[in-house]
Amino acid sequence: MQSFLTSIRIAAVTLLVCVFGHTSLVLGFAQVVRPDTANGSLLVAVDGTVIGSRLLAQSFTQPRWFWPRPSAVDYNATGAGGSNKSPTSPALTDRARTIVAAHGASVEKPLPPDLAAASGGGLDPHVTERGAHYQIERVAAARGVPRERLEALVDRLAFAPGGTFSDERLVNVLELNLALDREVR
Repeated sequence: MQSFLTSIRIAAVTLLVCVFGHTSLVLGFAQVVRPDTANGSLLVAVDGTVIGSRLLAQSFTQPRWFWPRPSAVDYNATGAGGSNKSPTSPALTDRARTIVAAHGASVEKPLPPDLAAASGGGLDPHVTERGAHYQIERVAAARGVPRERLEALVDRLAFAPGGTFSDERLVNVLELNLALDREVR
C-alpha cells in the first residue's frame, strides 16, 4: 500500500510540473516575447472587433474580394482536415469542375493549382502570388478599379515564407482583402 501511495504522489507531482508548470512557463514566456502570436495572430478592427486570424482561411465568395483556396472542411477551424477523397472520386471531380467554372478558367487561361485544390488541413490562409494575380481581373471589374492598382497591392503584400530559399511567394488572403477594403473603394 505504501508503494501505491508513493506512486500516486509521484504521478501527481509529475502531472503538475510537466503539464501545468511547463505549459504556464511556455505560455508566459510567449506572452512576454510574442504576445500577438501567443494569442492566435488575431486581426482586430479599429473598434476592437476580432476580424479573424492571419493563420486561418476564411470564406470569401463575392467577386469583389480575393478568394482563398478551397476548403474540404468549409473553413471550419474546429474540424480541420482534408477530404481524403481519391483522385478518381467523382465527388472530387465535380467539386473541381465547380471551382474551375467559378474562376472562369479555360484552356487559354488555366487555373493555378492552389486555387483548385484544398490544402491538407483545409484552412490554409495563403494563395500563391500567381493565384492572387489570376483573380485580379475579376476583383478589378467588380470594384471598378484599374488592374494596375490591384497588381501593386498584391505585389506589396506577397512574401517569400522561406526567404531566399522559397521558390514561390505567398499572399495572405484575409490581409489582402482587408487592405483592399482600406485602400481601394
